Amino acid sequence: MIDTSAFQGKKAAYFTLGCKLNFSETSTFGRMLQQLGVTTAGQGEQADLCLINTCSVTEVADHKCRQAIHRMVRQHPDAFVVVTGCYAQLEPQTIGRITGVDLVLGANEKANLIQFLSDAWTKADGQTRVHAVEKTRDITTFAPSCSRGNRTRYFLKVQDGCNYFCTYCTIPFARGFSRNPTISSLVEQACEAAREGGKEIVLTGVNIGDFGRTTGEQFLDLVKALDQVQGISRFRISSLEPDLLSDELIEYCAQSRAFMPHFHIPLQSGSDEVLRLMHRRYDKALFAHKVELIKQKMPDAFIGVDVMVGTRGETPECFAECYDFLRSLDVTQLHVFPYSERPGTAALRIPYIVSDQEKKLRSRQLLDLSDQKTEAFYARHIGQEAEVLFEKATRGKAMHGFTRNYIRVELAPQAARDDFDNQLLRVRLGDFNHDKTALKAEILNG
Repeated sequence: MIDTSAFQGKKAAYFTLGCKLNFSETSTFGRMLQQLGVTTAGQGEQADLCLINTCSVTEVADHKCRQAIHRMVRQHPDAFVVVTGCYAQLEPQTIGRITGVDLVLGANEKANLIQFLSDAWTKADGQTRVHAVEKTRDITTFAPSCSRGNRTRYFLKVQDGCNYFCTYCTIPFARGFSRNPTISSLVEQACEAAREGGKEIVLTGVNIGDFGRTTGEQFLDLVKALDQVQGISRFRISSLEPDLLSDELIEYCAQSRAFMPHFHIPLQSGSDEVLRLMHRRYDKALFAHKVELIKQKMPDAFIGVDVMVGTRGETPECFAECYDFLRSLDVTQLHVFPYSERPGTAALRIPYIVSDQEKKLRSRQLLDLSDQKTEAFYARHIGQEAEVLFEKATRGKAMHGFTRNYIRVELAPQAARDDFDNQLLRVRLGDFNHDKTALKAEILNG
């Protein structure tokens, strides 16, 4: 039983670290609290409740989580502080010892965050409650989430957890095994987003291509069902493992009504030897085939690629192979991550270690390659017409939005209008803006 009176008139402050899935979940928590009478604390206001949603993908992420918790406690000394997310699942006792933390919730418990919060908040006695000790195999709950946050796009959580135990990764331990809701429930959430005026939805999850383990359904069937949702003009798929990105899915997206020519595919390494050490479930040949098929079916598709550098076992020869492979691929952008040692992972048994200095050098090389590829991709579209979904801008500032194939577009302040927010408008793409992060645009139908 939730004591709603405990929430009335309270103010909350939120802080999220990590992936789009975390941001989506935090937004959902905020909306649930708002329905109970909790408002978001403005800048400089003292909050009654602080909610911190954590990440633990790297050692740096863990450090940032601890910093964020300490900062929120300092800024809101009288607030009831709740910590959830991946770091809370993996290190609940560490977080529970931080002065000022009142409640720690792991992956199983955050689905019932409001009930846990109600119970703890109404019985506040200065004792930290740690509810984050479920083992991976016992994490079975799925917390639905379809939220807009502060931007135009909605984020629909279609899957959680992962059954892939890559040697460098702690995500299966932090989020549990793969699980998902039904297609029908996700279609209804998408319809609700459309009724609220949403025009674009990003499908999020930990390993969304693995959708269906809980319900016996298929990811392609989910895509086909969502494609029929009236009112939603655009769907994007946040990330798909190459071995789960089927040729049938690529071919369907190429002719679908609303799924955009935009793919994000984790590669992690362009060396077959390193992929083997990582326990990835594909090789370079399969990855290259997926990229080639996408470009064959959708020549203007944006393809983002995750790459990890400096993993154990990545010799200079392996990195050179990775660099050459990435240079040969017709991809748009590289998301580069230096390898971080994670306690308890199988990668620690691999003897060859890359120094931090070498990791930085390799990261810089790949980031430079990424800049070259992104700039070339943008340049090919200068002078073309495109459809852009614009996002609200601060008054007097440039307005931004994205084309169907995820080119960032900038509209000068003098041309921007409040009624362009969340609108699909035709533009002519001009030259790069001052820092080459977007193409300038001229409205054709505003």
